[in-house]
Amino acid sequence: MSKQSKAFSLAALRPMGALLRPHRWSIALSVVCALVSSLAQLLIPIYCGEAIDAMLGAGAVDFAAVSRVAAVILLLTLICALAQWVLTVLNNRVAFRVSQSLRDQAIRKLQRLPIKWLDAHPSGDLVSRVIADVDVVSDGLLMGFTQFFTGVVTILGTLFMMARLSLPVAAVVVVLTPLSLFTAGFIARRSARWFHAQSAVRGEETAFINEMLDGQRVVQAFGREAATQAELHDVNQKLADASLKATFFSSLVNPCTRLVNNLVYAAVAGTGAFLAIAGHMSVGQVSAFLSYASQYAKPFNEISGVVTEMQNALVCAGRVFELLAVEEEAEPFPDTAGELPTEGQVRLEHISFRYVPERPLIQDFSLDVAPGQRVAIVGPTGCGKTTLINLLMRFYDVDEGQIRVDGQEIRGMSRHDLRRRWGMVLQETWLRSGTVRENIAFGKPDAPEEEIVAAAKAAHIHSFIQRLPQGYDTVIAEDGEGISQGQKQLICIARVMLCHPPMLILDEATSSIDTRTELRVQSAFAELMQGRTSFIVAHRLSTIREADVILVMRDGHVVEQGRHEELLAAGGFYAALYESQFEKSA
Repeated sequence: MSKQSKAFSLAALRPMGALLRPHRWSIALSVVCALVSSLAQLLIPIYCGEAIDAMLGAGAVDFAAVSRVAAVILLLTLICALAQWVLTVLNNRVAFRVSQSLRDQAIRKLQRLPIKWLDAHPSGDLVSRVIADVDVVSDGLLMGFTQFFTGVVTILGTLFMMARLSLPVAAVVVVLTPLSLFTAGFIARRSARWFHAQSAVRGEETAFINEMLDGQRVVQAFGREAATQAELHDVNQKLADASLKATFFSSLVNPCTRLVNNLVYAAVAGTGAFLAIAGHMSVGQVSAFLSYASQYAKPFNEISGVVTEMQNALVCAGRVFELLAVEEEAEPFPDTAGELPTEGQVRLEHISFRYVPERPLIQDFSLDVAPGQRVAIVGPTGCGKTTLINLLMRFYDVDEGQIRVDGQEIRGMSRHDLRRRWGMVLQETWLRSGTVRENIAFGKPDAPEEEIVAAAKAAHIHSFIQRLPQGYDTVIAEDGEGISQGQKQLICIARVMLCHPPMLILDEATSSIDTRTELRVQSAFAELMQGRTSFIVAHRLSTIREADVILVMRDGHVVEQGRHEELLAAGGFYAALYESQFEKSA
């Protein structure tokens, strides 16, 4: 086993114990059922041997003894079947509950991880860990509980019963057993690294497919179908190679152990036959020994298959636990119950920030926003406009300096309390799979119908919703598939208008809306922004003329500041931006 695969396995074993601890009574009962089932199976060959001994000799069949033994065998078979049924039910319950718990923990973890960590990891790989890897863990647990433990009990019990019947024959079995163990272990160590490679490439492929599906229109628009297919073929080929090698090595275990076990069976048969001829064993005992040899070999074949599956499960569990071990956002401050008193004063004091350590973005930036002011932020792409919004919302934390809201440093309050103060509309819309009503009321699920309709009217989306087949109860697909980008953005605007937040952030909130509708929505926004501190990010400078102050950013610095008319009269960078847009529109 490679060092990396071994590390994954060991890392997965420790937290797995914590997951199984709540199910310890079910596991204990499962162990009892496995013991009962194995004991019943182990007793049957003894009684079969007695039945054979009771039928030896012409006309010497002891029908009473045979009938009695047959009844005992039938009872043992029923007990074994019942124990196996209970064992299967318990093991399924434990495996599925553990996988449910794993997924719940993974989703909760993803919601508490820093945005910067999520930005740095492909969503497809995370989906693969939460869905596919947890399924593999569940299958591994099922096989482990059902076959591995039962197999071990059967092996130990069979050895004990054989030792009671004849120590020499049992010694032959014990001597040959390490051959089977060595063969299985030798192959299993080499298959482990390929299971790890298979799991990693599967996550890579899931991420690629997810990315291509999200951008399918762009792929087709630029004629990249063939290139995308070629890229997928390469990833798919890597997955096929890793899967084939993992399957090949794991498939060697069963036939190899079968060969060894058949040698054990032949050795037991030969040794037993010689002992029977010498008068040290009866024919029934030889028959029982052969049954035990077969029972003894069968668990090795099952365990050899289980070991490879459990290796795969441990690798996948390691990927899930690796996700669960990621450091969460520190949240030392409890949420404040009830309404938050918010005046809307925002102060940025000498803040600096960079996404990548070697590339500074915002440096020594200060800003003082009075309550109720409307602050517009403009500038070329990459100057730090959206980054500033990310810092205000604490999606990212500043590297240096402080951001204060109503005099309180935002790192001294919980993120939930901070974000309750803001209403946010982004250029990138997000809608969940559900009804239009549920999407509008996402931030206020208990909102009455009249408030939802009023918010939709304010966002000028009410008439469109009424034309839908079921109105507000119309179910829209994931991310609003089937409705236009502008309509999706209006629904997101209605979502914010329903919450009436104390402060607003509008990041290109009307970028996908036609000019006529934009004017009407701007009017609704103007009413919503009355008395509320608002930050407006816009590329179209015509939408921010009424702002109380316009910040003109360039390379992470505010190069100009003032009202629209003042900045135009100054003839600086803002004026050049405005005139360039005017020329383009003209």
